[in-house]
Amino acid sequence: MKTENHTEDIQHAHGRRLTALALGAIGVVFGDIGTSPLYTMKETLGTHGMTPHPMAVLGVLSLIFWSLIMVVSLKYVTFVMRADNKGEGGIMALMALAQRSVAGSPRARWVLAAIGIFGASLFYGDGVITPAISVLSAVEGLEVAAPQLDTYVLPICLVIIFVLFAVQRHGTNIVGKAFAPVMVAWFLVLAFLGLRQIVAHPQVLEALDPRYAVRFFQEHGKLSFIALGGVVLSLTGAEALYADMGHFGKRPIRLAWFCFVLPALLINYFGQGALLLHDQTAIENPFYRLVPEDWLYPMVALATMAAIIASQAVISGAFSMTREAMSLGYSPRMAVVHTSHEMSGQIFVPWVNRLLLVLVFLAVLGFRSSNNLGAAYGIAVTGTMTMTTLLALVVARRRWNWHWSAVITVGIIFLIVDLSFFGANALKIAHGGWFPLVLGVIIFTVMTTWRRGRDLVVREIKQSGLALEPFVANIADHPPLMVPGTAVFLTANQNAVPHAMLHNLKHNKVLHERNVLLTVEMLETPVADDEERMEVIEYGSGFYGLQLRYGFAEDPNIPMSLSRAGALGLDFDMMDTTFFLSRETIVADVRRPGMALWRDKLFAFLARNAMPATAFFQIPGNRLIELGAQVEI
Repeated sequence: MKTENHTEDIQHAHGRRLTALALGAIGVVFGDIGTSPLYTMKETLGTHGMTPHPMAVLGVLSLIFWSLIMVVSLKYVTFVMRADNKGEGGIMALMALAQRSVAGSPRARWVLAAIGIFGASLFYGDGVITPAISVLSAVEGLEVAAPQLDTYVLPICLVIIFVLFAVQRHGTNIVGKAFAPVMVAWFLVLAFLGLRQIVAHPQVLEALDPRYAVRFFQEHGKLSFIALGGVVLSLTGAEALYADMGHFGKRPIRLAWFCFVLPALLINYFGQGALLLHDQTAIENPFYRLVPEDWLYPMVALATMAAIIASQAVISGAFSMTREAMSLGYSPRMAVVHTSHEMSGQIFVPWVNRLLLVLVFLAVLGFRSSNNLGAAYGIAVTGTMTMTTLLALVVARRRWNWHWSAVITVGIIFLIVDLSFFGANALKIAHGGWFPLVLGVIIFTVMTTWRRGRDLVVREIKQSGLALEPFVANIADHPPLMVPGTAVFLTANQNAVPHAMLHNLKHNKVLHERNVLLTVEMLETPVADDEERMEVIEYGSGFYGLQLRYGFAEDPNIPMSLSRAGALGLDFDMMDTTFFLSRETIVADVRRPGMALWRDKLFAFLARNAMPATAFFQIPGNRLIELGAQVEI
């Protein structure tokens, strides 16, 4: 009997934890997709010459319903979320997982890297447009409640966005404490507002039949394809379900989606459709026309809070992706501030925060309305969706050992959907779609230039280095003056003498009693296993090699790692240890093979302004000696 009670207690505790995580996911993961009803129907049926007559309304509702089922429920929640990189999700983690599956093919790794980086670049575009369109759509409710206030919409939006970015330095806990209750209330209100109209006009449920979507394409021709670019707005935020998997786990996200979020969204979309079936004039703002007049101002406030939460999730995602890009070698090093003592994933990247603020301001002032921003939004979302599909298919074939027939079948289905949405939004490039594409190309260029430049620098260092083994043998035969203590030399090549060591020997005519060549390697997994974190090699004559390995979701802390090296027979007294580092000055040389001259100069600029490696690796400044080295690329 006691055993049965104990088992029941464990099951109840597990159930409570699952429910708590699902509620947390509702507050953080679903903010972006949860605010899509604010603008999707208006953008799809209220622009580009569309008329919201009954058959068009039913056709668009059918497209929205089956898009949510196919893309979010089947592709992301069921298929893509299986591709976890030791529990972590997101396109950078997926890229690293796919690259590991083709480890023996450099060309395939390069192609997968290009796909992943471009998808990540477009995600940054999403990080700019989401705050702009979400906040604009929410505040535009004032135009329905009091049309005379329309001139105040833009100033109010700019103030809200400024405050949102200003509080980032204090961490997501400032806004996060209210995330779950606000979003639960938001989804309940969505369902309530939609249900009122569905009960009054139940014929709208006919849109569940996919034949209405087919008929919509048959009757509207090219206009239907343009409208598809509006339908994709109902899917914004699908990538967040995968990206935030590491914070909440698969089961809580799936539970929250299928049991709460998806029903609430569908009820609201169908409620807007029911309203349009008997009042076509509601297309000016079908979401706020669902709201009783006495509720308009409270609804604007609730929608604004939901929009802030949606924006917060994307901004935090941009911070996390930047840290991953730095660790994987695709971004210059930047300062990363931890805003929580309990959650390592809660970080703040000041440089990215400032850049996003400026770009969001430019987006709001340049596009001026959620309708105009809708054209820009779709390109970023569908581009990232397509890249995610391609990477997930590689993982399915190479890591899950799916048969080719299954990979091709699933790939054809998902890519037809993704490319159809992307093609529909490509028609709107001239009307705003260029904005995320330009941002994506710039970020892609910066990331690939940094990675290629670092590879060239490492190549030059390795080619110009002096072989270590003969050097150690020569030191043993002709020892120089030895001073007490330990010298740690950061190097990219364990088989060559570090430049800093040669400079120290040449100019100071001394070596330390113990010299450690330290190499740091960032792995393609989020967290390094204990057995692979550290490796020690003894070269003799007081020379040691030490290799430290970190996952891309970890913060490399060299002093902390050295304090644990005693388990491998290499004890460190930090007060008796000096770190030596060569600070490279990059010189662009057109005579050397590598990158184009303009990319060489871009890399040199990025290198000059990057965070010093010593700060990135948390090496104390009072134990550090830096020696200059010029590297031509």
